[in-house]
Amino acid sequence: MSAESDPIVVEKNEEKRRYEVRVDGMMAVLTWARTDDHITFLHTLVPEPLEGRGIASQLAHTALDDACAAHLQVVAQCPYVAAYVRRHPEYLAILTPAEQVRLRPRQESR
Repeated sequence: MSAESDPIVVEKNEEKRRYEVRVDGMMAVLTWARTDDHITFLHTLVPEPLEGRGIASQLAHTALDDACAAHLQVVAQCPYVAAYVRRHPEYLAILTPAEQVRLRPRQESR
């Protein structure tokens, strides 16, 4: 993938506990830790030359969809994943109860 219009392909690397996207010889990743029925998304890293292409968003989307399909409860320790959930509240239901409280969009007072 070299053109910005090419599809972003996210691969799950179970051995290294991360999601990966390879572009132009560089790799973007979203790392995780897992215990029983919980998964904690730890860190998203996108090399600076790849920023602005939607790669971090696709990593978060894929990881959260996988967690949902596996019936895992999510802890969004990674600030990017937390921000993604705030923008996509459909994922609130798969968060742990404490994370739901922490990441639920705040109501504006009128």
